[in-house]
Amino acid sequence: MELVTSPLFGLFLLAAIALAITPGPGVAYVLARTVSGGRGDGLASTAGTALGGLVHVVAAAAGLSALLMQSAGAFTIVRYVGALYLIYLGMRTLFAEPERVEEMRIHSRGARRAFVEGVLVEALNVKTAIFFLAFLPQFVDPVLPLVWQFVALGLICVALNTAVDVAVVLGASAALARWRTRSRIRSWLQRVSGTTMVALGVGVVLLRSER
Repeated sequence: MELVTSPLFGLFLLAAIALAITPGPGVAYVLARTVSGGRGDGLASTAGTALGGLVHVVAAAAGLSALLMQSAGAFTIVRYVGALYLIYLGMRTLFAEPERVEEMRIHSRGARRAFVEGVLVEALNVKTAIFFLAFLPQFVDPVLPLVWQFVALGLICVALNTAVDVAVVLGASAALARWRTRSRIRSWLQRVSGTTMVALGVGVVLLRSER
């Protein structure tokens, strides 16, 4: 409850939602899996990517909590580096070409295979690990228990991403049509995501500099 009432939580929630609704490689993968194998494969791959995301949440919670307990200075450095990484990621997102589902060659191999591949794709994604390490520390309140903050924030990110993936699977036909033909929607969402990450990174750097 204390985490929810923290001033940082509202900012975290806005940033997490903006990032979750932005079409990216994860959404493209789930959508392509749904198109190739149907709703069952799509939902299975979504469950797999969610479980893979939890791997990163646990790893980030353990590593970052241990770092902060050992050295507050080192954790501050991690926050600065993370903020700069978010700025870089945001700029790259702003100028990147949207993912195209039609370019993803995925063949139907059954729901079980889709689930396993979803777990592996997400759990072995180094970019996801780096993102969690950069994103979560920006919203931690040192006064509150550390491990559970990282776990709670990470779980919220995974839940939001999974909710978006499930929505894409359930509305695959409409989503596919929008993805292929409505480039303005994709570009707008991509700009929202990129701007959010840049603003977040800049805000964190300025906030730290004033202290």
